[in-house]
Amino acid sequence: MPKQALIPAGSGTPIAPFVPGILAEGFVFVSGTLPFDKDNNVVHVGDAAAQTRHVLDIIKSVLAEAGGTMDDVTFNMIMLKDWADYAAINTVYAEYFANVKPARYCIQCGLVKPDALVEIASIANVGKKT
Repeated sequence: MPKQALIPAGSGTPIAPFVPGILAEGFVFVSGTLPFDKDNNVVHVGDAAAQTRHVLDIIKSVLAEAGGTMDDVTFNMIMLKDWADYAAINTVYAEYFANVKPARYCIQCGLVKPDALVEIASIANVGKKT
């Protein structure tokens, strides 16, 4: 199955061996996305809503590289550091998925950097073949 790496302009160098996204047979697989700037520093420390917005904007840019939009997202995997941030994360999340909501799961877990409060990975169907 052919695949194409999706690396939006301005992306930082990942902290592990992966790319921000992959397009394969019309599906986009977006790596777990953390609230990092291009230098892999956590942004909006202590603000789960702002971190969620930052993460979803990055996901949106990966999808755009494949010609897709947030409406193409079919599944999200949400990892949060603390259930106390669940409501704030959901409020922002709902703004990005105003139409048909994707399927998803949400778990609490430790994240790669202590100041990161949310990580989201996505799958989208953009209907494009590589």
